[in-house]
Amino acid sequence: MAIKGKKSQKKPNRKEIVSVKSKKKNDILSESDMEDEELQQQQSINSDEGGDSGSELSLDGDDTYARDVLGGNDDEVKGSGSDSELDSGSDSDRDPQAESAAIDRESAIVQQEGQDELQLNIKEQPDEFRLPTQEELEEEARGPPDLTGLQQRIKEIVRILSNFSSLRQEGATRKQYIEQLKLDLGSYYGYNEYLISSFVEMFPPVELMELIEAFEKPRPITLRTNTLKTRRRDLAGVLLNRGINLDPLSKWSKVGLVVYDHQVPYGATPEYMAGHYMVQSASSFLPVMALAPQEKERIVDMAASPGGKTTYIAALMKNTGIIYANEMKEKRLSKLTSNLQRLGVTNTVVCSYDGKELPKVLGHNTADRVLLDAPCSGTGVISKDESVKTSKNAIDVQNFSRLQKELILAAIDMVDANSKSGGYVVYSTCSLMVVENEDVIDYALKKRDVKLVPCGLDFGRPGFVRFRERRFHPSLEKTRRFYPHVHNMDGFFVAKLKKMSNSKGVPGTYSEVQEEEVEEGSEIMEEEIPQQKQKKEVLRKEKKTSNDASLKRKKQEEKPAAFEKRKKYKPPPREEISKAREEKREALREAKKKTKSSIKKR
Repeated sequence: MAIKGKKSQKKPNRKEIVSVKSKKKNDILSESDMEDEELQQQQSINSDEGGDSGSELSLDGDDTYARDVLGGNDDEVKGSGSDSELDSGSDSDRDPQAESAAIDRESAIVQQEGQDELQLNIKEQPDEFRLPTQEELEEEARGPPDLTGLQQRIKEIVRILSNFSSLRQEGATRKQYIEQLKLDLGSYYGYNEYLISSFVEMFPPVELMELIEAFEKPRPITLRTNTLKTRRRDLAGVLLNRGINLDPLSKWSKVGLVVYDHQVPYGATPEYMAGHYMVQSASSFLPVMALAPQEKERIVDMAASPGGKTTYIAALMKNTGIIYANEMKEKRLSKLTSNLQRLGVTNTVVCSYDGKELPKVLGHNTADRVLLDAPCSGTGVISKDESVKTSKNAIDVQNFSRLQKELILAAIDMVDANSKSGGYVVYSTCSLMVVENEDVIDYALKKRDVKLVPCGLDFGRPGFVRFRERRFHPSLEKTRRFYPHVHNMDGFFVAKLKKMSNSKGVPGTYSEVQEEEVEEGSEIMEEEIPQQKQKKEVLRKEKKTSNDASLKRKKQEEKPAAFEKRKKYKPPPREEISKAREEKREALREAKKKTKSSIKKR
């Protein structure tokens, strides 16, 4: 029985031993905590009574308790060692490599699921965007504008247009996306329909967004050093000491400085008052650099105010030669004269004439070089004048184009083709419109004996040789265009012409009908030219018949004699002349009406 009893008794497991020891340890700690509280109370009582004996007793009690606790701690330390051995023994049964491999597999599965979900979202993204219906657009028009929704829709349309074949909505055409993009851009950025349509025709969608965003930010502040009074290095040092943080503009300019920040007004420093520099946009440097004036030349600036370009020309000429600074608007003459005096320019004559009449005033073929910074719509400086977004329309641009064509012909007429060092005309505008730039230069090439030459500028995009249905002279690629989103300056156009002869005629000029239509700023379709020729022939026949009738009447009236002197020729009566002129005018009016109606129908 005893043997059976021994066999029936089980030996305690290691886990049971650990649990028992932990229970004992907790009991000891709980008892020690209670004793600590009692001792603290006792000490507080003794301290209140002021006796020293209590403190000694408490210390003795602390010593006995400390010995008991230390003895228990030794046992616990030994037990803890055994516990760690038990734990390590139980952990040794696990395989860490297998566990790490399982964790790696789980993380790989989660990562793959995330990538699959991302790819699925990307594939489904084009399907999420749909063009708004007419009802949705009407509902949007009734309420306040949702700028966040407009911005998101603009981004989606630009993304789809950049890869239209694979991202487009089923059944939707490119024209629908472009029309919606025009509406959204006009609503979000505040452009009128004509201006935003012109930009959409000129630039691809992604670049269009870069241009419009660039117009929303101001261009860097730039200063031009007046080399008549100082050097750029000296001026930069003085301005840095005054708290104006600046750097040289770029490699293409030797006199420009760009201002980053300033603690004092850069337009009111002593150096500014003394004429050491001029606050001038970087794009205004370009026409003068293209003109490249030489010393002792005769130069005409046809639109000079406020004087930035004129003073730059004078600095390059070192105050030699003569400059005619013309400004038609008398209100702007004060700025021009004050800047000339402040910067120390002494070789300039200021005048106020209509630019179209300057050849009559200054003379034909008398200037070595002419600078024409023509008045324009200002579509390249929207960051300075946001009113351009809504104030300029197709009629305004056409009127500017007509004026520019007249001015460039006047500029060419003033230049002397036989000049030893010159014979150049530089045409520039702060506009991006093709009608004001390439169209004007192409017109000048057809009307005068001139040719385009390189501008001498190492950067900038070449001008358009073809734009939609228009085709220009191949040499227009020598012109230069500058954009705010590409060159970080105002939108600008520069062209340089060399006059080949002083004659106004050009070999292979247009017919008379074409010249009249070009002067009026309208285009003639090839199919309409035969009709114009037929009408012209009819007018010639009518004029011929009227002249024949007058000659017959004259012969009948005249009775020459051998001994009498021959009578003078008598012109036809005024009534017949006026009648023939009126018929000719009426025929021309009808021809113009028919051409305009046919163009509108197309």
